[in-house]
Amino acid sequence: MNEIGTSVREREIYKVTLVGSLVNILLVVCKFAAGFGGKSAAMIADAVHSLSDLITDLIVIVFVRISSKPEDKGHDYGHGKYETLATFLIGAALLAVGVGICWSGIESIISFAKGEALQSPGWIALAAAIVSVVSKEILFHYTRLVGKRCNSPAVIANAWHHRSDAFSSIGTAVGIGGAILLGESWRVLDPLAAVIVSFFIVQVAVKQLKACIDELLERSLPDDIEQEITQTVLSLDGVSQPHHLRTRRIGSHYAIDMHVRMDGSISLHEAHEKATAIEQKLRDTFGEDTYISIHVEPENKFMEKKY
Repeated sequence: MNEIGTSVREREIYKVTLVGSLVNILLVVCKFAAGFGGKSAAMIADAVHSLSDLITDLIVIVFVRISSKPEDKGHDYGHGKYETLATFLIGAALLAVGVGICWSGIESIISFAKGEALQSPGWIALAAAIVSVVSKEILFHYTRLVGKRCNSPAVIANAWHHRSDAFSSIGTAVGIGGAILLGESWRVLDPLAAVIVSFFIVQVAVKQLKACIDELLERSLPDDIEQEITQTVLSLDGVSQPHHLRTRRIGSHYAIDMHVRMDGSISLHEAHEKATAIEQKLRDTFGEDTYISIHVEPENKFMEKKY
């Protein structure tokens, strides 16, 4: 896991979030103008989705600053869980937006089924949807790259929020284009597109919320990470039989608690040196801010031969 310095990490996160916020501000203004001016329910729903992006950008800025604070008397393991909380709030906001878009679209479809005429969206709404798709897809790749480099769940979650907005705009563009080009009988495509896209949004939100709940409930790290931890420990001379491995995630950092065995005839000083070497090796692999607790036990040669 690649790690960068805390101050550099914080600057990178603020930079990508600021860029996303500026793009979102422009998109919100353009989408609302195009939605109301072009009489498109799908575009207005898409504008609300972009507005939720602005709110989540603010959440990321506030909570990442808090999560970057060092350990203190009341937080022995730092403030990493605040970043998890930020990710949870982003997922919850995304879920609410998805449900809202779905509900609005269904209402319009029901009205159309009852014989009510739907307004035809304008070309300006279609143009706004295409601009949104392109800009949001670029933002997704940029934000996800920074999120992975900084190992920030909140930034990665925000990247997927950008991607969901791109999906939303694709559906919006298809619906608006169909409603414009195919005539009055097909104007239902505008709200229908909004409903279809809402399912993608909800799917992304549920995925984010599940990951946050797993972390808040202290779920262990994935099996491949735990296997890498074990192999890292066994790569050191004089260390054997790692067991009682317990792991969890604290924001963007890992916490590792494990027992290892060493030759019972070595001195306490040597055992301490080896334990320190284990900790450094794990930090070199998983990051300097990894929380590590190593319990050393003596090897029992008799028991090994007997069993």
